[in-house]
Amino acid sequence: MRIRRPFELELDYVRNMMAWLLFMAPPRDVLQLGLGAGALTKWSWRFLPPTRVTAVEASAGVIAACHQWFALPPPDERLRLVCADAGEFVARPRERGRYGVVQVDVYDRDARGPVLDSLAFYRDCRRCLASPGMLVVNLFGGDHRSFTENLERIVEVFDSQVLVLPPVAAGNLVVLAFSGPPLSVDSDDLFARADYLEKQWRLPGPAWAEALRHAIPGV
Repeated sequence: MRIRRPFELELDYVRNMMAWLLFMAPPRDVLQLGLGAGALTKWSWRFLPPTRVTAVEASAGVIAACHQWFALPPPDERLRLVCADAGEFVARPRERGRYGVVQVDVYDRDARGPVLDSLAFYRDCRRCLASPGMLVVNLFGGDHRSFTENLERIVEVFDSQVLVLPPVAAGNLVVLAFSGPPLSVDSDDLFARADYLEKQWRLPGPAWAEALRHAIPGV
């Protein structure tokens, strides 16, 4: 985080986790699983004013550190912070069908791989999505054993409606999974949306669109 710009997204992979904006307008509700330093939660709260953000973090210490050191705002009518296990949270029946987007970045301090990556976990994530909705997952690079395992599970749960962004320099790959009608995007609309994201929020929309164009039906 830059102290003078605490709400900006500084890491490449974190910016890539906002690539869902290529395909969806900001929904009423976004769910963040894993708080980290709070970057995605803060950005969504600050720059997507129609959207309510729920962030789930298992560690009370991480939540406290984000408030003290990383400019995480206090809860309000648009920001809900939940100290709970993310796997247990998405399994709650009352959370089903509630979120337009679910963002998953669940690593422990050892970062050996996602701490939640079972088929049941991804099924629960999909159940939390409205239709249409999107799941966004941060995974380690393709040479890490956890990547193939997780990607196969996401593909199974989301009926192969899955796109993968190219890896960033640190090796992270962001997976986009779609819940709803078969994905079909007009090329002109995709690149117009990409330009809008760049102008509105300084997000690398054109780079995303170029990277994904050959994998999207109709583009």
